[in-house]
Amino acid sequence: MRTAQLLEDLEFHEPVPYAQPLYVDEHGRVLRFTLKPGQSIREHNTPHSPFYVVVLRGHGAFAGGDGKEEQFGPSALLIFDPGELHMVRALDEELVFVGFLHGVPGDRPSKAGGELGRT
Repeated sequence: MRTAQLLEDLEFHEPVPYAQPLYVDEHGRVLRFTLKPGQSIREHNTPHSPFYVVVLRGHGAFAGGDGKEEQFGPSALLIFDPGELHMVRALDEELVFVGFLHGVPGDRPSKAGGELGRT
Protein backbone atom coordinates (compact mmCIF):
# COMPACT_ATOMS: atom_id res chain seq x y z
CA MET A 1 0.00 0.00 0.00
CA ARG A 2 1.14 3.53 -0.79
CA THR A 3 -0.30 6.66 0.80
CA ALA A 4 -0.23 10.41 0.25
CA GLN A 5 -1.62 13.32 2.23
CA LEU A 6 -3.30 15.32 -0.50
CA LEU A 7 -3.40 18.71 1.25
CA GLU A 8 0.08 18.69 2.81
CA ASP A 9 3.21 20.37 1.41
CA LEU A 10 1.33 22.25 -1.31
CA GLU A 11 3.42 24.20 -3.84
CA PHE A 12 2.05 27.21 -5.71
CA HIS A 13 4.14 28.71 -8.50
CA GLU A 14 4.22 32.07 -10.25
CA PRO A 15 3.22 32.95 -12.87
CA VAL A 16 1.74 29.60 -13.98
CA PRO A 17 -0.09 26.68 -12.31
CA TYR A 18 1.83 23.70 -10.99
CA ALA A 19 1.23 19.98 -11.57
CA GLN A 20 2.99 17.77 -9.05
CA PRO A 21 3.23 14.04 -9.77
CA LEU A 22 2.16 12.11 -6.67
CA TYR A 23 2.46 8.74 -8.34
CA VAL A 24 3.47 7.76 -11.88
CA ASP A 25 4.01 4.34 -13.43
CA GLU A 26 3.11 2.42 -16.59
CA HIS A 27 -0.47 1.93 -15.33
CA GLY A 28 -1.33 5.59 -14.81
CA ARG A 29 -0.67 8.88 -13.12
CA VAL A 30 -1.92 10.77 -10.10
CA LEU A 31 -1.16 14.49 -10.31
CA ARG A 32 -1.92 17.25 -7.82
CA PHE A 33 -2.68 20.60 -9.43
CA THR A 34 -2.29 23.88 -7.55
CA LEU A 35 -3.49 27.19 -8.97
CA LYS A 36 -3.33 30.64 -7.44
CA PRO A 37 -6.38 32.90 -7.83
CA GLY A 38 -6.85 33.83 -11.48
CA GLN A 39 -4.43 31.24 -12.88
CA SER A 40 -5.73 28.91 -15.57
CA ILE A 41 -4.81 25.82 -17.54
CA ARG A 42 -5.56 26.33 -21.21
CA GLU A 43 -7.81 24.04 -23.19
CA HIS A 44 -6.21 20.67 -23.88
CA ASN A 45 -7.08 16.96 -23.86
CA THR A 46 -5.78 13.58 -22.79
CA PRO A 47 -6.16 11.59 -26.02
CA HIS A 48 -5.59 8.07 -24.65
CA SER A 49 -7.17 8.23 -21.20
CA PRO A 50 -10.18 9.52 -19.35
CA PHE A 51 -9.24 12.29 -16.95
CA TYR A 52 -10.81 12.06 -13.49
CA VAL A 53 -10.68 15.19 -11.30
CA VAL A 54 -11.43 15.49 -7.57
CA VAL A 55 -11.51 19.04 -6.22
CA LEU A 56 -9.90 19.22 -2.78
CA ARG A 57 -9.84 22.94 -1.93
CA GLY A 58 -11.11 26.19 -3.41
CA HIS A 59 -13.44 26.81 -6.33
CA GLY A 60 -12.71 26.74 -10.02
CA ALA A 61 -14.45 27.24 -13.33
CA PHE A 62 -14.11 24.03 -15.36
CA ALA A 63 -15.20 23.52 -18.95
CA GLY A 64 -15.52 20.28 -20.88
CA GLY A 65 -16.03 19.51 -24.54
CA ASP A 66 -18.98 21.88 -24.91
CA GLY A 67 -16.84 24.83 -23.74
CA LYS A 68 -19.41 25.86 -21.11
CA GLU A 69 -17.80 26.84 -17.79
CA GLU A 70 -19.29 25.51 -14.58
CA GLN A 71 -18.09 26.21 -11.05
CA PHE A 72 -17.05 23.36 -8.79
CA GLY A 73 -15.61 23.21 -5.28
CA PRO A 74 -14.44 20.71 -2.66
CA SER A 75 -15.64 17.12 -2.99
CA ALA A 76 -16.69 17.49 -6.65
CA LEU A 77 -15.82 14.69 -9.06
CA LEU A 78 -15.44 15.59 -12.74
CA ILE A 79 -14.96 13.02 -15.50
CA PHE A 80 -13.60 13.95 -18.93
CA ASP A 81 -13.69 11.36 -21.70
CA PRO A 82 -10.54 10.41 -23.65
CA GLY A 83 -9.87 13.18 -26.17
CA GLU A 84 -12.41 15.57 -24.61
CA LEU A 85 -11.15 19.14 -24.53
CA HIS A 86 -11.16 20.64 -21.05
CA MET A 87 -9.84 23.68 -19.19
CA VAL A 88 -9.85 25.13 -15.69
CA ARG A 89 -9.58 28.57 -14.13
CA ALA A 90 -9.09 29.30 -10.43
CA LEU A 91 -11.59 31.84 -9.16
CA ASP A 92 -10.84 34.22 -6.27
CA GLU A 93 -9.06 31.67 -4.06
CA GLU A 94 -6.37 29.01 -4.34
CA LEU A 95 -7.57 25.90 -6.15
CA VAL A 96 -6.24 22.41 -5.43
CA PHE A 97 -7.39 19.30 -7.26
CA VAL A 98 -6.12 15.82 -8.02
CA GLY A 99 -6.23 14.32 -11.51
CA PHE A 100 -6.10 10.62 -12.33
CA LEU A 101 -5.13 9.15 -15.72
CA HIS A 102 -4.84 5.58 -16.98
CA GLY A 103 -1.56 4.43 -18.51
CA VAL A 104 -0.78 6.10 -21.81
CA PRO A 105 0.99 4.26 -24.67
CA GLY A 106 4.65 5.29 -24.81
CA ASP A 107 4.31 7.35 -21.61
CA ARG A 108 7.49 8.02 -19.67
CA PRO A 109 7.12 8.40 -15.88
CA SER A 110 9.78 11.12 -15.82
CA LYS A 111 7.69 13.23 -18.22
CA ALA A 112 4.90 14.01 -15.74
CA GLY A 113 4.55 17.11 -13.60
CA GLY A 114 6.05 20.55 -13.51
CA GLU A 115 4.87 24.00 -14.35
CA LEU A 116 2.06 24.31 -16.85
CA GLY A 117 2.14 26.60 -19.86
CA ARG A 118 0.51 29.99 -19.79
CA THR A 119 -2.82 30.54 -21.46
